[in-house]
Amino acid sequence: MSSDWYVYIVRCSDQSLYTGIARDVEARVLQHNAGDGARYTRSRLPVELVYREEADDRSAALKREYAIKRMRPADKRRLIGR
Repeated sequence: MSSDWYVYIVRCSDQSLYTGIARDVEARVLQHNAGDGARYTRSRLPVELVYREEADDRSAALKREYAIKRMRPADKRRLIGR
């Protein structure tokens, strides 16, 4: 059975990384690129999806998002394979 929730990371035009959660990651990335996403990404368009990870439920996705946001930049780059 497929997960309903995902944690994702996008790379912004300034090369910074933004982490979020969504049920439909592709639709969420489109929202970001349309300027309807998070305030952080609005001034850093376009964004590119660089990482996605399944979560068991919304709670698990939120916990993983928090853990990723607390990572050092080098650890985030390692996570996304760069």
